[in-house]
Amino acid sequence: MRELTVGKNDAGQRLDRFLSKAMPLLPPALLQKYIRIKRVKCNGARCQRDRRLQEGDVLQLYINDEFFEQPREDNLFLTLFQPKLNILYEDENILLADKRPGMVVHADETEKVNTLINHIQAYLYQKREWNPKWENAFAPALCNRIDRNTGGIVIAAKNAQALRILTEKIREREITKKYFCVVLGRPEPANGCLECFLLKDEGKKQVSVYRHPVPGGKSAKTLYWTRTSRDGLSLVEAELLTGRTHQIRASFAAAGHPLLGDGKYGQGSVNRKYGETRQALYSHYLRFDFSTDAGILEYLRGKEFYVKEVPFVKKYFGKTDF
Repeated sequence: MRELTVGKNDAGQRLDRFLSKAMPLLPPALLQKYIRIKRVKCNGARCQRDRRLQEGDVLQLYINDEFFEQPREDNLFLTLFQPKLNILYEDENILLADKRPGMVVHADETEKVNTLINHIQAYLYQKREWNPKWENAFAPALCNRIDRNTGGIVIAAKNAQALRILTEKIREREITKKYFCVVLGRPEPANGCLECFLLKDEGKKQVSVYRHPVPGGKSAKTLYWTRTSRDGLSLVEAELLTGRTHQIRASFAAAGHPLLGDGKYGQGSVNRKYGETRQALYSHYLRFDFSTDAGILEYLRGKEFYVKEVPFVKKYFGKTDF
């Protein structure tokens, strides 16, 4: 329990508005709940949210200590009262989340709070599986990341041992990920491998594609299978043999088949025709292809996970089972 004494400059404010300023990490809905269930008292007695505070009033607050801290990037998850997650799978070590397009995985210059990792941490905090007060350094972390406008499966580790193992398995290519994408036209051949070199421009946050090695460029290999074609569009399934920035988007654009909705590498006139403002790209499949010992995650060896319904697949091709 903590106490706050109302000073001269705070007198006259409503109780709920005063507390929202005093504890900016406390979600408004949770604050109202705490007042309602008497975890906030004024001078030892129950009080209403619209009570006008007077100088010298003493507030008794039966609220977790972490809500009294100042906002920082590592505690903003506390402001999410109702975390929004589509969980494909969860156990004591990992969580697989189906990230919706439009959400960033980590904080960036445009978004600090509504990030996938914050929603995951808020979810685990509210389940009482994790609390930063119990740890010296570890926090639940993402093992892979996908672009803001790309949807699909993201792996989160709930403990440090799982994080170390999954980081190694991803580095050693022992986890298979496949993507669905909608491309313009029909690739020829229908199935194959796109090989090129990608040079990243950090300033433009974009990559250039080359058919030959260039200084600073990185090789990129993408396996693909054309699943169906309809009305000038093709549904392609792609597997990354290398993990480069914008690899699928840039490689298919360079091959003459840009992704529908892609604002960086696509065709604006076609995107506007279909009303698409995000690239039609979704990480819909994941398999744990462990070829070496996986420690506490050995039970995941060979397990596969799917996103059952990718919105643009049904929209443009009429069904989801490809």
